[in-house]
Amino acid sequence: MRALTHADFLSLWEKGRGLHPLDQGLLAIHAAFPEARETVADWPLGQRNRALAELHCSYFGHALEGWTSCPQCGEKLEFNMDGRALAEQPQSQHAEPIVIHGQSFRLPASRDLARAALERGAAADPDAAAVRLLRACRVDGGDDAGQTWSEEELEEAGEKMAAADPLAEIVLNFQCPVCEAACHESLDLPTFLWAELEALARRLVMDVHALASAYGWSEREILALSDTRRRLYLEMVSA
Repeated sequence: MRALTHADFLSLWEKGRGLHPLDQGLLAIHAAFPEARETVADWPLGQRNRALAELHCSYFGHALEGWTSCPQCGEKLEFNMDGRALAEQPQSQHAEPIVIHGQSFRLPASRDLARAALERGAAADPDAAAVRLLRACRVDGGDDAGQTWSEEELEEAGEKMAAADPLAEIVLNFQCPVCEAACHESLDLPTFLWAELEALARRLVMDVHALASAYGWSEREILALSDTRRRLYLEMVSA
């Protein structure tokens, strides 16, 4: 992994603003793993998520903290997981096509998610989105445009894909302390990491503004300061 500076993070944030979360995640991996620039869009999702978790652990800490709302009563449900459990998980060695009802599929990649999402706009119907993704991943050359998939078949396909690439979808399980409803939600690592990156970029811009106003230093000079020295200068400015 390439060492990223504060200037690198600001540049990354500026380039990625307004992009789709899928593209923001790929952009972050490009910055930290430049050798993967040409292939990362075709990485299996588990490999992509592992790289994003490694990036988060290196620059934002091991703790992945956040919250969601209970779908039954709206209660705030918090989560805190160790990103090392994701970053250090062995990469899937599943190389053979996944066979589902006589048809062969490869593991989904970011490019497939983007293609499936763009085929008919945002996926309001999860089953329709799953079918589009399966079609994008089919490798046996058949034409299944007219094929229908039952809910049970889609569930079986999802289970086989998950078994072959366990990190492709990170599912968080919750038990609401108020209404006791059990629920689960997927952790979207590109969105999660980008939220951390945006918060860092905004803090850096505010630091640059404060120190440039006080001392007349350039952005380059301020970003080159260590976190400790920058914090001390900011404390003196606000004293």
